[in-house]
Amino acid sequence: MSSPNQPVPFTADDYRARMERAARSAAEAGLAGVLVAPGPDLVHLTGYRPVNTERLTLLVLRAGEDPVLVVPTLEAPDAERAVGSPALTLRDWTDGKDPYAVSAPLLDAGGRFGISDNAWAMHLLGLQQFLPGTSYVSLTQALPMLRAVKDAAELERLAAAGAAADATYEEILKVRFSGRKETEVAADLAALLKQFGHSQVDFTVVGSGPNGANPHHEAGDRTIEGGDMVVLDFGGLKHGYGSDTSRTVHVGEPTAEEQRVHDIVREAQDAGCRAVRPGIACQEIDRAARAVITEFGYGERFIHRTGHGIGVTTHEPPYMIEGEEQPLVPGMCFSVEPGIYLPGRFGVRIEDIVTVTEDGGQRLNTTARELAIVE
Repeated sequence: MSSPNQPVPFTADDYRARMERAARSAAEAGLAGVLVAPGPDLVHLTGYRPVNTERLTLLVLRAGEDPVLVVPTLEAPDAERAVGSPALTLRDWTDGKDPYAVSAPLLDAGGRFGISDNAWAMHLLGLQQFLPGTSYVSLTQALPMLRAVKDAAELERLAAAGAAADATYEEILKVRFSGRKETEVAADLAALLKQFGHSQVDFTVVGSGPNGANPHHEAGDRTIEGGDMVVLDFGGLKHGYGSDTSRTVHVGEPTAEEQRVHDIVREAQDAGCRAVRPGIACQEIDRAARAVITEFGYGERFIHRTGHGIGVTTHEPPYMIEGEEQPLVPGMCFSVEPGIYLPGRFGVRIEDIVTVTEDGGQRLNTTARELAIVE
């Protein structure tokens, strides 16, 4: 049994299956293998979360070969304690030795490899210098689906993170907005996310009045006033998986125009969520939401994609944007977050995380989407 406070633990077999799938996907994509540096890909594939430093740590995955993790000797004990370590072979190297000499025999000297987006340039260049016949492509470009489809245990964690974000929103509605700085409300959001079990807070956007017209406004020193529309966008990691939700509130009663704009965004967001089903292209979610906003004359004021994937990071592939023809697959999780932004005046955004089911989609955020009135 598991609960939101005690999720089903991942096992070495889970990580073994993920590594085998990654190696197989690489071969199907015509790659010689996958090279994984410290970061979210390594966490997803092995459960190992080292600090990314000038000392080379590199997971090498090749179809038909056992996974190998190259690590500095002084960090080998930590690597051995990772849950996924029984599913791979460790090869350590000591200071003063060439880590690329240790890594080179694991690679095809003339192969093309997918490599983590966040690999350090010095490590990539070191491999190229030792093996000049190799070439590399980012994993986001070569294997965008590497982490996109979640298993049941991952979905459980994402649901728990979403529930914690929802609880945070319910509580923030009880605090006073008027007369306080954006940074103060942002601090309340961060504290509530932690209170409800987040180990990491990634962002707490509080965009009041004209600041709400900037989708990625960082909470500043502006004092929130009566009559302000306030965009709230917040999330982070719980049990190692992400939350991300947006709601827009109003300090006091809104004007007819403010209410109308909010209603349009709510209708667009609902259209995007209703469009979710297996087999359709990611871009169709963007089209569904954008069509509503365009119909009401605000198309030019919807200035970002409709959504992004979420998992061990709060932003990852796939992306709900025009031109993305990747079909939706059960187990994918992503945001649906249309918005309207009126420069110098106000903005509105509504966001839920949605997972693709066998016959449609399911929202992982369930708080009210109506325009909430705060004090």
